[in-house]
Amino acid sequence: MRSQVWLILAGLCSLGWVLPSEAEESGQVRETPSPEPPIVRLRDRAISLQQRQQPATTVKDWIAQIEAATVKVTRVSLDRTDAGLQITLETAEGKPLQIDATKFRTEGNKLIADISNAILTLPGGQEFRAENPTTDIVTLQITQRTIETIQVVVVGNGILPTTEVVLKTGSFAYVLNPEEEGTDQEIVVTGSRPAGYNVPNASVGTGTDTPVLETPFSVQVVPKEVLQDQQVIRLEDALTNISSISSAGNNGGREAAFSIRGFGNQFAGSVPTLRDGYRLYGNFQGISELANVDRVEVLKGPASILYGEIEPGGVINLTSKKPLAQPLYEAELQVGSRRLIRPRIDLTGPLTPDGRLLYRLNALYQTDRTFRNFITDTNRYAIAPALQWKVDDRTDLSLNLEYLNQTGPADFGISRFGNGVAPVSREFVINNPDDSITTNYLSTGYNLEYRFNEEWKLRNSFRYVSYDYNYSVVALPLVVQNSTILRFFADQDGQDRSYSFFTSVVGKFSTGSIRHTLTAGVDLNWSESSILTLFGNPAPLDIFNPNYDLFPKPNRADLVLFGNTLTTANRLGFYLQDQVYLLESLILVAGFRYDTISSKTSNVATAFTPGGMTQQTDDALTPRVGLLYRPVPELALFANYSQSFKPSTATTATGGILKPERGEGFEVGVKTELLNQKLLATLTYFDITKKNVGVADPNNPLFSIAVGEQNSRGVELDISGELLPGWKVITSYAYIDARVTNDTDTTLIGNQLFGIPHNKASLWTTYEIQQGDLQGLGFGIGLEYADSRFGDLANSFRVGSYFIGNAGIFYRRDNYRIALNIRNFSNASYIRALTGNDGGIEPGEPLTVIGSVGIQF
Repeated sequence: MRSQVWLILAGLCSLGWVLPSEAEESGQVRETPSPEPPIVRLRDRAISLQQRQQPATTVKDWIAQIEAATVKVTRVSLDRTDAGLQITLETAEGKPLQIDATKFRTEGNKLIADISNAILTLPGGQEFRAENPTTDIVTLQITQRTIETIQVVVVGNGILPTTEVVLKTGSFAYVLNPEEEGTDQEIVVTGSRPAGYNVPNASVGTGTDTPVLETPFSVQVVPKEVLQDQQVIRLEDALTNISSISSAGNNGGREAAFSIRGFGNQFAGSVPTLRDGYRLYGNFQGISELANVDRVEVLKGPASILYGEIEPGGVINLTSKKPLAQPLYEAELQVGSRRLIRPRIDLTGPLTPDGRLLYRLNALYQTDRTFRNFITDTNRYAIAPALQWKVDDRTDLSLNLEYLNQTGPADFGISRFGNGVAPVSREFVINNPDDSITTNYLSTGYNLEYRFNEEWKLRNSFRYVSYDYNYSVVALPLVVQNSTILRFFADQDGQDRSYSFFTSVVGKFSTGSIRHTLTAGVDLNWSESSILTLFGNPAPLDIFNPNYDLFPKPNRADLVLFGNTLTTANRLGFYLQDQVYLLESLILVAGFRYDTISSKTSNVATAFTPGGMTQQTDDALTPRVGLLYRPVPELALFANYSQSFKPSTATTATGGILKPERGEGFEVGVKTELLNQKLLATLTYFDITKKNVGVADPNNPLFSIAVGEQNSRGVELDISGELLPGWKVITSYAYIDARVTNDTDTTLIGNQLFGIPHNKASLWTTYEIQQGDLQGLGFGIGLEYADSRFGDLANSFRVGSYFIGNAGIFYRRDNYRIALNIRNFSNASYIRALTGNDGGIEPGEPLTVIGSVGIQF
């Protein structure tokens, strides 16, 4: 009966049902009694037909009804009601809107309504937007999604809005909130259902919250449901779901490094990891704790316009969990292979009765033992408190802090042997089994947003980051000679401090029929990095007859100073970008950035290195332009061109610093939404070139010159979303041809970049039973494949391909969830990462089991 009511209502509207209009005097949100028009709900049993217009009986009447079907929406107003919020759409001449409420839907924390045969003709253009109209609604946006379809999107604060949202047009009003079954019973909601694998919006591509289908760049997202279904606890495991990303090692146990589209490694500089859309500088790019991460976004291609100095492959953005307006208390315990114990808590809700002050607290402890033959366990502590204060209707302020402490093995992988990998077990250690490293990471700051009006807002943020690491005395492997590894006892301390200010203005306006979203910003950063290195005697190791006790580990006091370096840098960047809706189906994004960077490096003279100070100042102008065309609402064709730059630290024979590396690239592709917008697919071809790469000076190999050039081109496919109710999938494939195109060593020209497979693919799919006694029971299966890869730039040795399988089973009901995941269930032996030298070859994990129990209350 409920569905019949909606169909009757939609049918009457499509026949030209004339509803009287009710104009409101104010477009501001105001307090009013409950809505005057009848509220149309799924539970309604009858509809009055007194106003139904008679069917057309002549051609003239029929043409008139067709013309009346396309309705102009001339005004939007918001009213607070006793139950929540009312959205009023006023139309030209009071013409009726054709609203089919059966197509109202939810996506994660969003209420969405599509209205056919309608055009927005508002005084400010073809978009209406309101920020924080209620305490549990972050954004309300009404846009012209297609030439003849209006879309209403109401975004809740982390979860679906709990207050009633009513859409009013003429004499009828419709409830957007999904109706619970059994409305006569009181229902207490303690948690929210997963949002799905397809995330429609992302900010990493444009710096503003923009639909992925309207972003003319390659953007992929790993949502929190994928992280949960896979029980991901490491960033490198999350990124296996995205095409063209390869692990580039763990920097001797410090932090993870990644390459995108062939560019970025722990020596050349890993692709940067952003935090909530902000570029942070220092040697801590791969430090992450996913317990405080809501989702992972990836922007591919040169993107210096928004993020300054980066590798041309792209950037990774970690979006933190935000405070929620509704109380949520979650606890989870994970246990697994190799003594894994990982309890965590996630607490959030309002701190004041009016809901203006919200909090969130994530905390965890983790201990486990590596599969490698180290005697040091990994112990990690992390805590991340956050506050969000709605100062007034125009101003929001949030404060956040993240602290992480970890002690674990100093792992330098295994070594090469001949033209392949040494024939040792994946557990074998080439340094010492008792080598360890301790890291401390602290990040804190604020975000301030002030809205001048519905179209213009100011954003200001500050971030302070402190990062310290300490290698206790380790046997550092440096030279590999067949079966003998020459190691040196070493001790290293590193400290990084970074202070960053970000300020931007975002404005929406129209020039005639053309809509604009303008973003202008300035970034300011000061950073300091110091590294102290002590060296000792050599300690060779025969990998076929290892004796770690042959050379006892010296005390730190017995080591001699190898290097003491202090580097300070000042960065200033300006950028301007405009998202231009030339037509409703044609979108242009264009802009540029100017950066100036001055740095100073001081070295203490030692027996190994000369002392002195070098100074360097670099500046760069980096443009970007992208064009997207949507011939139909579900399909987008896009192309773009962009540039990047990254200062170099390599020195010339005359003592100077090399010019910054420059990158440029273009891509063309297609994006499409399938299955009623539940599945997103992106197919892309890219071509990227990096110039001014530092290579060995042919006249003095101890120094460098900037003549190197590398090129990467390939094809990517990413698919994520829901195939059928309960059946979700995220899959990727990439073909990459990344090579040296210029070098002083002509034997390297044409060689493949190390660690980059020609073909790499991943698949993860789950099915969850939707009804019956087994409702909530789900199963998952996944695959990962990578071609063989060269281990160094000379292509002198190669590692084999790999194919591993993953699986999972979970059950969620009401407010609890239990799960069991298995990674590499065939126990395949494979190489996960390469670092470009004869050591540092990192084996992948063997069969790993993780079980978990979680509860929300």
